[in-house]
This record gives sequence, C-alpha cells and structure tokens, in this order.
Amino acid sequence: MKISQLMLFGVFFIGISSTEAQEKTSLTLDEAVKLAWEKSNEVTLANTKVNTKKYELQSVKNNQYPDLKVSGQYQRLGKASIDLHNDEASSESMASPDRAMLGMANLSLPIFSGFKIQSSIDTYESLYEAETANAAKTKEDVALRVITYYTALYKAQKTLDLLNENQKQAKQRVTDFTELEKNGIIPRNDLLKAQLMVSKTQLSIDEANNNINNINFYLTTLLKLEPSVKLQVNEQDFFNLKTSNAPTSDALALENRKDLEAVRLQSKASEANIRVAKAGYYPTLALLGGYTAFDLKDFITVKYAMNFGVGLSYDLSGILKNNSHVKEAESKALEVKNSEALLTDRIKVEVQKSIEDYDLAINQSVVYDEALQQASENYRLVKDKFDNGLSDTNDLVEADVEHLSAKINTALSKATIIQKYYELLSVSGQLSQSFNLSKI
Repeated sequence: MKISQLMLFGVFFIGISSTEAQEKTSLTLDEAVKLAWEKSNEVTLANTKVNTKKYELQSVKNNQYPDLKVSGQYQRLGKASIDLHNDEASSESMASPDRAMLGMANLSLPIFSGFKIQSSIDTYESLYEAETANAAKTKEDVALRVITYYTALYKAQKTLDLLNENQKQAKQRVTDFTELEKNGIIPRNDLLKAQLMVSKTQLSIDEANNNINNINFYLTTLLKLEPSVKLQVNEQDFFNLKTSNAPTSDALALENRKDLEAVRLQSKASEANIRVAKAGYYPTLALLGGYTAFDLKDFITVKYAMNFGVGLSYDLSGILKNNSHVKEAESKALEVKNSEALLTDRIKVEVQKSIEDYDLAINQSVVYDEALQQASENYRLVKDKFDNGLSDTNDLVEADVEHLSAKINTALSKATIIQKYYELLSVSGQLSQSFNLSKI
C-alpha cells in the first residue's frame, strides 16, 4: 500500500515538473529588442570596433604632443689608453679610467609637418564616427532579425491554435460519422474521409510545432536565453504595436540610414587621407631641446650641458616618390565616392520595394477579411445542406478546409502588416526611433 502511494506521489510530482518545464515566458517585442541589443554577439562586436577606433584616434592625437626621451648608460672600461695628441700633455702620465657614465634627455616638439598631423587626426575622427554609424546600423539589423523571428513565432503559434481548434471539430465529426456509419445512415467511405481529414490536420499540427520549436530556438539563441525557455507571444501585446506614420518616400532613408552615413564619413576620411599623403611634399620642422651629463672617472666630467634649437628635415627623394602615394589616396577616395553612389541607388530600390510590400500587405489583409466572411458563410450553408442530405462529405470537407485556410490567412495577414511596417522603418533608418532605443 505504501509502495502504491509512493508511486502515485512520484507520478504526480513528475506531472508537475513536466508542466513547469513547459511553462511559457511571455515577452513583448520591445523587451525582446532591448535584450538583443544588450546581449547579442553582433552588437558586442560592433561596440568593440567602435572602442578600437576611439583608441586609434587617441593614439594619432598624441602625435601633436612633445616627445621626451631619457636615456642613460653605465660602462665598465678595461685598461683604456688615452692620448690627447698634445705635446704638453704627452710628457705627463695620463689617468686610465675604469668606468664611464652618460645620461641624456631629449625633447622634440613638432611645429610643422606639412599638415600631416592634423590631417591624420581628421582622418581618424571621421573613421571613428563612421564606425559609430556602422554600430548603429548593426543594432538596427539585429532589431529587425528579432522582429522577423518574433513575427514568425506569433504566426506559427496562431496557426497551431487554429489547427488545434479545427482538429477538435474534425475529431468530433469522426465521432458523429462513426455512429452514423454504424446505423447505416452514411457509407463507410464518408467516415474514412472524415478520418483522413483528422490525419492531415495532425500532420499540419506536427509541422506547426516543429516550426515553433525551431523559431523559438533561433530567438532564444539571439537573445542569449536558455534553449529550454519557451517564448510566448501575447496576441494583445503584438497587435497593440503602432503602425502609423509609415514613410512614403526615400527622403528619410537618404537622410537617416546609418550605413549611408558611415560611407559618407569614410569619404570624408579618404579626403583627409589625401592631405596626409600630400604632406610628403613638405619639410618637417620641430623645436629641439636636450640635457647631457657625462662622467669619465678621473678624467672628465660634464654637467649641465643643455642644448636647444630647431630641427629641419626634408626628404628630397620623397618629392618624386610621394606622387604614387597621393594617386593611391585619390583613387581610394574615388572608390568610396562610387560606393556611396551605389548604396544610394540601392537604398532607393529597397525603400520603394518596402513601400510596395507594406501596401500589398494592407490590401491583402482586406481581401483575406472578405474571404473569411465568404468562407464562413459557405461552410455554414454546406453544413446545413449536409445535415439535410443535400450535400456530400466531399463538399463538407472541402468547405471546412477552405474555412480553416481563410482563418489562418486572415490571422497571419495582420501580423504581416506589422512585419512589413517595421521592415519599411528599417530601410528608412527609422527603426531605432520607433523603439526609443538610441541610448542602449
């Protein structure tokens, strides 16, 4: 008796654990996007690249500050022979020093370098800003991926709900037909058709479950959640998303697209890089200063030997050689200009396609709503005819399938409108503003 009670308790406990394991986590789209921006590998890498450019910029800025170098030497000498080549000194015995010490400090402050330093700073400032824009574009791309998975998850879950609802009706029809077939009211063929409908619906249910599992895994991986987490899209939260003020032209895109901004900043950097290359045509000028201390034991000691002056350097051969560097920099600048033109054309195409897709989704939704009303009325009429013996099982099953298809299409079309709206915001450079995530 005790064993039976323990087994019953164990089964009950397993049932509770299984239920908890399958408990779903509701996540709004806004929360999902924020989570992706905080944890996704793509955003982390993009932010790291921005930091790298920041440090590169700081390194280049350091070139405008003075260079101060300090060096020192201590040497042990062997039996050094010193000859001053002086007749008066040669008659006297000279000391033989056994050690030498030397200390030096040199200061160099660049005054003019053909504008190379400032042009280099301008180059890296533009590259840093371009990388920042690229990071913002990466965040928008990640947000759009979240939206795509989130919408797909809703569609799969809604499809499953409708299929399960239809499966209940199909199974009830089988139960009813079984009794009718036993009583000889309908042929066995009609019962088999009803059973076939249950089997086909079950296949669709299995496929919907498979889609849900795959999409759930993709989304949890992107959000850095445990794979065991089962996400649930709340229909009310999903359809409360605003889809107003959709862009109607490419003006916003050409002004706000971060990838286009990055290319423009790269073009600015390439122009500054031309000035860096042309700096090779000019001499460099620097202020110099130094201090030297020297001690050769028992022979000579030098203290307070300070020096200052101006240093001039001019690579004359570089005047001829530097021309190729300038041409290279100019060619790279032209490459960036051409890339900007290509990207501008591509953005215009993307915006136009997204506008058409968004309008199409709205128009299709209207048609699907009408089709659902027609399919519902058709199923009602066919069902009445079937109940009165005026229609056969084929007509009933066909009407049921069309009704189910219309319900699924109508439900999914509403989600498609939301998805296409956010895709339009993305190609217009407005996606981040819609979620108010610019500070993340």
